[in-house]
Amino acid sequence: MPAQLLPEHAPLVIAGGGPVGSALAVALRNSAAGPVLLEARPVASGGDDARFLALSAGSRLILERLGVWVRIEPCATPILSIEVSQQGGFGRTELDASQVELPALGYVVRYRDLDGMLAGAARESTLAVNGATVTDVKSLRGFAAVSCDLNGEARLISTQLAVLADGGRALAGGLFAPLIRDYRQWAVVAWVRSRGGHRHRATERFTPTGPAALLPAEDGFSVVLTCAEEAAKALCAASDSDFIGHLEKVFGERATGLFGCSPRSRFPLALRYAESVTTEHVVLIGNAAQTLHPVAGQGFNLGLRDAWTLARFVHATPIGELGSAAMLARYREQRARDRTVSILLTDSLVRLFASDRVWLQSARGIGLMMLDFSGVPKRFFMRRMMFGA
Repeated sequence: MPAQLLPEHAPLVIAGGGPVGSALAVALRNSAAGPVLLEARPVASGGDDARFLALSAGSRLILERLGVWVRIEPCATPILSIEVSQQGGFGRTELDASQVELPALGYVVRYRDLDGMLAGAARESTLAVNGATVTDVKSLRGFAAVSCDLNGEARLISTQLAVLADGGRALAGGLFAPLIRDYRQWAVVAWVRSRGGHRHRATERFTPTGPAALLPAEDGFSVVLTCAEEAAKALCAASDSDFIGHLEKVFGERATGLFGCSPRSRFPLALRYAESVTTEHVVLIGNAAQTLHPVAGQGFNLGLRDAWTLARFVHATPIGELGSAAMLARYREQRARDRTVSILLTDSLVRLFASDRVWLQSARGIGLMMLDFSGVPKRFFMRRMMFGA
């Protein structure tokens, strides 16, 4: 897009055209706010990375309301059941969609597919500017100032509300001083084929080095392993057969029939979140607001709920009050419970299940068995994981 088409002022500017930022843009397609979406990538594409995203049943409802699920569904693999267990210890629990009377607990979709479809819908809905790298955001009296680089030209946009989404993560530190807990773990992700099929069944297994998951995806499984940095390097460098052998050690018979493997990638894991997600005329959503451990697959789903809720507030707020302290306080209060519960739940699971102490292993096994037979508490837990607080 020619630089001259980028306006000098817009009521609302979204920094980051990843899945969460694009979802917000789509949710605001009929809004008087007339958002401008700034994305650093020349085109929205997940490239060839092996990442998959687990969408909850609640996220499917949001995507349906946005009118984009019809595009995503053909690429999505339903999760009908999940087995949760711990390696080397007793206790397991089985979560099944029939227990909560839903067609599926969730869906697994390639990141690049979801990213591309939401970005395409955003381009149809609003002014989306690719190749615009946001370099700075300042909160000033009465407005926010968004600086960006567009095709080598420095540009400045004033706005009543600057939303830092996926692409605003690096910028958030200067305004919000995020809290960080380094888990000293790395995630290794890959995709493997399966001769025996997956029956739409996911496996989540807690190991002494961290949680591991096999998620049904297309005609195979999306793999997520957590381990120390050196082990992650070794797994990424291992041959396909050695990597499959490692999966068989971690998952036992559940890894039977796996073959082939996509290129593996790794990334460090940490809990990173801002205590407050708003300041004057600026708000954080998605990864800019909180980055979670991948255990239980809560990160993107939480970010999508951020976008959906913020869109509702924007639609309900007169243009003259957009980005006001009162509006942002209401949004912050609305999101506080869901956000806090999701952060605490994810962090607690990582810390509780990453220890190999014998007494704690026994306590975990008892807890998993109690959850499996608990009835109402189990259904409450499942709905909380799928729909948030």
